[in-house]
Amino acid sequence: MADTTTRIDETHELIASDKVEGTAVYSPANEKLGTISHFMVDKQTGHVAYAVMSFGGFLGMGNSYHPLPWRTLHYDVNRQGYVVDLTPDQLKGAPSYTSETMPNWSDQLYGHQIDQYYEGTLGH
Repeated sequence: MADTTTRIDETHELIASDKVEGTAVYSPANEKLGTISHFMVDKQTGHVAYAVMSFGGFLGMGNSYHPLPWRTLHYDVNRQGYVVDLTPDQLKGAPSYTSETMPNWSDQLYGHQIDQYYEGTLGH
């Protein structure tokens, strides 16, 4: 018997994580800043704390990763991507890491530094 269920991976309110990963992130001036690589999810609440944006590099080599507080991203239907109120220069000064310099996510100070940067830069 054929499976007649249809996989729904996006609604008006919800989207599957595999559809978000790889989505472009733009500045307000429509400059492509990078793409969503993955999420960091709070184990207790289930809320997405950070979207980690991949920036630069070629074919995965030389990428830097920028954890963006989820609340700083806004989905733009017309661009089919996320917009963050950052310039490329502000992004260069933002907390980031490479595959060789992975952060210690269990260190609360690391998350505090990320949040503090975006609160100061974006006023969030």
